[in-house]
Amino acid sequence: IEQPTFPKITEMCVKMIRRVNDEEGIKKLVNETFQKLWFTPTLHHDKEAMTRKILNITDVVAACRDTGYDWFEQLLQNVNRDDTHSQRSMQQQRVLVFRSSLNRRFKTPSSRQLIGLAITPPSSLTREMSSAQGGTLLGETQNDFMVICNVAKILELVVPLMEHPSETFLATIEEDLMKLIIKYGMTVVQHCVSCLGAVVNKVTQNYKFVWACFNRYYGALSKLKNQHQEDPNSTILTANKPALLRSLFTVGALCRHFDFDQEDFKGNSKVNIKDKVLELLMYFTKHSDEEVQTKAIIGLGFAFIQHPSLMFEQEVKALYNNILSDKNCSVNLKIQVLKNLQTYLQEEDTRMQQADRDWKKVAKQEDLKEMGDISSGMSSSIMQLYLKQVLEAFFHTQSSVRHFALNVIALTLNQGLIHPVQCVPYLIAMGTDPEPSMRNKADQQLVEIDKKYAGFIHMKAVAGMKMSYQVQQAINTCPQDPVRGFRHDESSNALCSHLYSMIRGNRQHRRAFLISLLNLFDDTAKTEVNMLLYIADNLACFPYQTQEEPLFIMHHIDITLSVSGSNLLQSFKE
Repeated sequence: IEQPTFPKITEMCVKMIRRVNDEEGIKKLVNETFQKLWFTPTLHHDKEAMTRKILNITDVVAACRDTGYDWFEQLLQNVNRDDTHSQRSMQQQRVLVFRSSLNRRFKTPSSRQLIGLAITPPSSLTREMSSAQGGTLLGETQNDFMVICNVAKILELVVPLMEHPSETFLATIEEDLMKLIIKYGMTVVQHCVSCLGAVVNKVTQNYKFVWACFNRYYGALSKLKNQHQEDPNSTILTANKPALLRSLFTVGALCRHFDFDQEDFKGNSKVNIKDKVLELLMYFTKHSDEEVQTKAIIGLGFAFIQHPSLMFEQEVKALYNNILSDKNCSVNLKIQVLKNLQTYLQEEDTRMQQADRDWKKVAKQEDLKEMGDISSGMSSSIMQLYLKQVLEAFFHTQSSVRHFALNVIALTLNQGLIHPVQCVPYLIAMGTDPEPSMRNKADQQLVEIDKKYAGFIHMKAVAGMKMSYQVQQAINTCPQDPVRGFRHDESSNALCSHLYSMIRGNRQHRRAFLISLLNLFDDTAKTEVNMLLYIADNLACFPYQTQEEPLFIMHHIDITLSVSGSNLLQSFKE
């Protein structure tokens, strides 16, 4: 029998992993298969067999990248829960990957391995980290960048767990991270500053080292600001644009992970660093160059994670709301503002989860409700400020803007920061988006709201239908053609079919919804004719399940025609 090749094995593994949430019998079979295949210790510590297992695991992780890691993570949780031997075996394998990656000096093959390594339980790597103290983080080629980012992430998780790491090892990490921050691009800088934050804040407390780095970039920004104020058209500024972009990004990234208003950094100085940074970054958001504006907004987003209260500042509110509401504003700036809000909400969620874990350790001495209320109260107030403009971003012609707006709303709803009823019409509208991923996300949010608050969807259904027409108008590539209410594919489904399927189960709600739509055709409603076409398309293509549903509509159409139809004919005759 021909031995299956690595790609075939990977493909089979991926297919099996996707069955990890099936019925109990299949789930048990999948868990047992992978426990034997991956997590059973090799005989006589056979390194070749171990390496084959490792490559298979990392290949499967890489293959899961497009579809998401949910199934893979579920498998690991299941196997970990089932057997302690598998946990030890998994840790041994990950340590082997880590060692081989360090030995190979970050050549391309190990980048794939390190991506798989990133989901390791950090505690299992601490011993290996100590033995790798002579290593260095510096990359040599473009291919190294992905590896550097993954190693930085691993160090960020592992170093704080190490017992008594040597000073030389810690100093080497700090110096290498600083070299990378100074030398490389945005992605590397972001990962390295995050790693430096973990090392300095949790282990070395080497605040002077970070303060010197911050002053270097803050000083450069101040100097460039003064030059720009003196002569906005100066050639020096054009020549220094790369330094300006790097300084804006790096100052923001450092402010995200370090609170420079602490005495450890600025000593006895009375200067308010966060206000100074805000003033400096806000200055460059008014720059004529869009690239400079974008980097300044990125920097602001980072700073707001450390100091969320800055988002209440009048000039920040004006900046964010103007960018989101101005139809002529650059798409890149809109997306960046939405990304800033998304990152802030994600970080807040992480903080809340960490606070929850910390509370469990000292449950008797602390009041969890009080801890959570302070943080969630801030997030809720912030989202109330920007909610209307974020929701209005659903009506943008660019799908990328709608995508990030939907992400922000989904995070806001999942964290319970706003009352969901105000979002329902917008989510109904986004349920008609041409992109399946966005449709599904919006529909899922509606399902969750309907579970918790019965009747909310029905209450806002007609408003949602009208709003969905506005979304379709915004994304219509041929303005001269009327917007149609069904999908132009084989299915010819109504655009609002998911909304109807949610209401259909309750006869009273269904009939009230259908009559409300039919009433829009009344002369007194004065609905524009293109919207009536859109609603008629939806009514014609809704996913009806019983004869009673379309017959109910036909009956009411007959009644309407008998009255308004004869009046209309009479008007033409006259």
